[in-house]
Amino acid sequence: MRKALWGLGFRYRIKSRLPGKPDIVFPALKVAIFVDGCFWHKCPEHYISPKTRVDFWEKKISGNVERDEKNNTLLESQGLLVIRVWEHEIKNTFSNCLEKVVTILSERKSTYSNK
Repeated sequence: MRKALWGLGFRYRIKSRLPGKPDIVFPALKVAIFVDGCFWHKCPEHYISPKTRVDFWEKKISGNVERDEKNNTLLESQGLLVIRVWEHEIKNTFSNCLEKVVTILSERKSTYSNK
């Protein structure tokens, strides 16, 4: 994702002190992108609960989901647009996923360049 966005001329940061440590940040466009793993973030399509240590894993994964929601709220309160992309979207339909992100970034770019 990062390589494709860079190749299309979108400049980003990968190190940030923002809540949740987004995978890709566009400070000028006020956009934070997270690429969420299907297991770790409880993808509604692909998450399968482990068969061992069920209580531990449910607590761990549910904590991740709650933290994601909290970080979304914090980032949005700072004026950032949060984009979350599932691991399976990148693997299975990368071009659609990239197009969705590029469309959002392009809209933000035209909005922020007109000010």
